[in-house]
Amino acid sequence: MSNMSPNEIIIAQTKKWIRDVIVGCHFCPFAARELKAGTIHYEVTLQAGMQTALESLASSFNKLDADETIETIFIIFPDTFKAFDEYLNLLEVSESLLKRQDYEGIYQIASFHPDYLFAGSAESDPANYTNRSPYPMLHLLREETVSRAIDGFPGTEKIPQSNIKYARQKGLLYMKSLRDSCFWDDILE
Repeated sequence: MSNMSPNEIIIAQTKKWIRDVIVGCHFCPFAARELKAGTIHYEVTLQAGMQTALESLASSFNKLDADETIETIFIIFPDTFKAFDEYLNLLEVSESLLKRQDYEGIYQIASFHPDYLFAGSAESDPANYTNRSPYPMLHLLREETVSRAIDGFPGTEKIPQSNIKYARQKGLLYMKSLRDSCFWDDILE
């Protein structure tokens, strides 16, 4: 059995998901570099109501302001925002906070949730797994870095369609088992 704390386990599971799903399936052509460079910060926020979640988000903005070696932050909510509608409300309020604190154009928020459902898609559409994570989470990115990456990578506008095509070709069982493998005990040894 592992000597890892609960938060360390959650972070290890999230890293495995980024490595195996996001990088392994080529959903984000920029993630591998940040994973390898160790420029991703993970923030586990337990028992987070809306206020606590927003405080964690504001703290993460400050962390990005203060430390340029952090390229991106995942704020992970392992025990709250489990209902997708509740999570969408968090995302909406988070976007409002980003604007109110004058971070629009500086940072952006990407969304991931275990039950992610793209508008108009069926629950069983494998394409939803491009954004289905082990836990509800907010992903903060530096807008300037995203712009540079897009400018240096031709065809970025085709990434979403390519991801959908890949996930659908692999199928629902494959995509679900790949994401669910992030919970296997052997990652903790």
